[in-house]
Amino acid sequence: MAFEIEEQRIDVNDLRLGMYVCRLDRPWEDTSYPLQGVGLTSPEDLAGIRAICQYVYIDLRRQVVIASPAALTRTNLSGTRFKNTVHYSDKIPVEEEAPRAHAALDNASQMVDRIYDDIASGRELSVERVEQAVRPLVASVLRSADAFFLVEGLRRHDNYSYSHSIGCSALAAVFGRHMGFAEETILSLAAGGLLMDVGKTRLPESLLRYPGSLAPAEVDVVRSHVAAGLEIVSESGITNQDVLDILRTHHERHDGSGYPDGLAGNVIPITGRMLGIIDTYDAMVSPRPYRPAISRHHALRQIYAARNTLFQAEMIERFQVCLGVYPTGSIVELSSGEVAVVIAQNQVRRLRPKIVVLTLPNKQPLKEFRQIDLMASSAKNEPIDILRGLAVGDYGVDAAELFLK
Repeated sequence: MAFEIEEQRIDVNDLRLGMYVCRLDRPWEDTSYPLQGVGLTSPEDLAGIRAICQYVYIDLRRQVVIASPAALTRTNLSGTRFKNTVHYSDKIPVEEEAPRAHAALDNASQMVDRIYDDIASGRELSVERVEQAVRPLVASVLRSADAFFLVEGLRRHDNYSYSHSIGCSALAAVFGRHMGFAEETILSLAAGGLLMDVGKTRLPESLLRYPGSLAPAEVDVVRSHVAAGLEIVSESGITNQDVLDILRTHHERHDGSGYPDGLAGNVIPITGRMLGIIDTYDAMVSPRPYRPAISRHHALRQIYAARNTLFQAEMIERFQVCLGVYPTGSIVELSSGEVAVVIAQNQVRRLRPKIVVLTLPNKQPLKEFRQIDLMASSAKNEPIDILRGLAVGDYGVDAAELFLK
């Protein structure tokens, strides 16, 4: 079988350890590299490429072993890592960042596929593949949360386990950015989101997909995925406490009704409180074999109703501000009868985001989409309003097919 290369152009400032550079913005002969191609395994490799190039091409199929992925094997974490120390802002337009966000999601999907295949085959979880999955994802989120939300919100969910882990990883990165955490802390959150259900690989698939109520013994088996996940991750050499806390506590609940330890309130680590909300939200908005997805707006309302019972009220409020009333990537019905997709938030007026209209009032697809800033339109005599959020498939509208074709 011929060796295939899947190239992606990338700015040198966006390069991360674990990437493989297969082409430069100049001939290899004009550089000091003896061979055509270089794996980025150290900070020195990154500095060398950045010193001579403005952009390069990486091979998404090529895996590079990193000698010491410090972020996930570091045990001495700063006690101030959850302080609101960093202010992030979107400096790249949604339209410009969207292709890179799409590439980061595709890369994460490939890595998760290989991670699950390794575990199912009895091989050890690869720390390098985890880093390779989450670093491009986090980099895209830090450039533009809206672009990443848009692409992630419209992607197809062909495999729930894979899609859920990627969705939770992305949401964790966006939530961490909103909270003002440093990049390495956001990376830990994203890695925890990616791995928090990895223990389910040791459970019967028929049990995970069962559409009805489970017997008490079966519930115990499903809940055992927490201990199984901790075992898998610990055996891999991942010692990052934030990642381990996420795996251990993302099913704990504010009122003590969760599992496995019945922790309550602030005894639950902040990472577990964050990922508990994210896990629940992403499950609600994702289609399952035994139930359809609900709209993002409806999911946020249900989570808000569980404040100070299942989830900490302050954390829910921060999550809702992070996502917006109608999160980016949401499909909505307008007061005009048209269907649109939310492409960016207006920070001043969260009920009036930027949208792209996809259909006519009769729900037939438009030949050419049009973009509207609902905040700007509110100055008109007859402003357009969002009537309600829609779930995947409502009115037969496939936003992924229409908007991302």
